Amino acid sequence: MKIEVLGTGCARCSKLEAMARAAADAAGVNYELEHVRDITAIVQRGVLSTPALAIDGKVVISGRMPSEAELAALLSST
Repeated sequence: MKIEVLGTGCARCSKLEAMARAAADAAGVNYELEHVRDITAIVQRGVLSTPALAIDGKVVISGRMPSEAELAALLSST
């Protein structure tokens, strides 16, 4: 599974990265995590508000912080 955090590196984006890593570790999934900080690449993905999270190329969250339960559900549904 490929997990991407889309955000320029603000505190919320960094927190989302840590939360995604912790949720994936807790779920025991095999994953690769990338933090995309390039604003052009982020906009090209259709994200206009950060932080955003993409799983396997699909943006699943944009412009808000998910709860730990929501992250767990997103990671287990793929």
